[in-house]
Amino acid sequence: MDRLDNSIRPYAWGSTTAIPQLLGVEPTGEPQAEMWMGAHPGAPSRTDRGTLVEVIADNPERELGAAAVAKFGPGLPFLLKILAAGAPLSLQVHPNLEQAKEGYEDEERRSIPVDAPHRNYKDANHKPELICALTEFDGLCGFRAPAQAADLLAGLGVDSLKPYVDLLRAHPEEAALREVLTAVLSADREEMAHTVTAAAAACARLGGEYAPYADIAHHYPGDPGVIAAMLLNYVRLQPGEALYLGAGIPHAYLNGLGVEIMANSDNVLRCGLTPKHVDVPELLRIVRFEPSDPGVLRPEASPDGEEVYETPIDEFRLSRYVLPEGGAAHDLTRETPQILLCTAGSVRAGEHELNPGRSVFVPAGEKAEVSGSGTVFRATVIA
Repeated sequence: MDRLDNSIRPYAWGSTTAIPQLLGVEPTGEPQAEMWMGAHPGAPSRTDRGTLVEVIADNPERELGAAAVAKFGPGLPFLLKILAAGAPLSLQVHPNLEQAKEGYEDEERRSIPVDAPHRNYKDANHKPELICALTEFDGLCGFRAPAQAADLLAGLGVDSLKPYVDLLRAHPEEAALREVLTAVLSADREEMAHTVTAAAAACARLGGEYAPYADIAHHYPGDPGVIAAMLLNYVRLQPGEALYLGAGIPHAYLNGLGVEIMANSDNVLRCGLTPKHVDVPELLRIVRFEPSDPGVLRPEASPDGEEVYETPIDEFRLSRYVLPEGGAAHDLTRETPQILLCTAGSVRAGEHELNPGRSVFVPAGEKAEVSGSGTVFRATVIA
């Protein structure tokens, strides 16, 4: 079992206080957006045996188990993060596995450098993800029913939004959503900036259900993504609740602290709320234009105390244990690789004492027993 030393990513949207508060350290004054736990080459966790990339590469079957290597290959299939949003992230969508392979191969064929700002596909993998709230957590997830989106836009009283309102009230619903998102992202930037400014002022004046969009517009003035965001469901998670984001589902995280797990990929297509490249034609190929409920997940408890967040994919499996004072130890030994992360209290994992924000990597088949008083998240795979 290896204690992990993890990198913190200083993205501009990160909270300056949430991760330091979790770790019990003084803030630096700089944004601290994500702490990465895993073997992603961009920021692999470090151990006494080297980086986790090096440890796994030295003997994949020993570290990951034969079943996981046979199913996913010789790399850790997931990336675990603590995510701290102090401002809205970009509105984005992720490809499915087939789309990711096609897109990656196409950009490789065209010799687009992997670090080019206009490159869409950094790898050939899909990126399903799950976010579990540690604090109240605000986000956008999936399309509203078009009629509801039409009512929301109409309530702003902005004349230049009326064509979008009319489109959203047309049928079929999928075509209406596609036409409106295409029109918003393809509109003249200067004209759209005027529309967004007027919409933002109305959101600030009206408050209530419009308040989140006023805040988004404050961070991204004039960005067409502000209007695109109003097409999506707004959701507020309470601690312990989660969202699963599958392929093609537009989403954005707005504010809060959470544990995030995803397939080990960096493929993102942006819809707005960003100065980065927005590839509208490719985005429209990937987005699933269908209204959907955000689908808030609550963990399913098992008799041994494990609370599992059920998802339809195998690259990751996230669960948690809430350990009471004086409770029995739990044997977490498993024939697949694991990362154990403490988020509250004090937990003993093998020989390691874990306080909030501290984590360990457990190789496949390695004895893993946890005890103490607190909360520990368990990330593994289904192989």
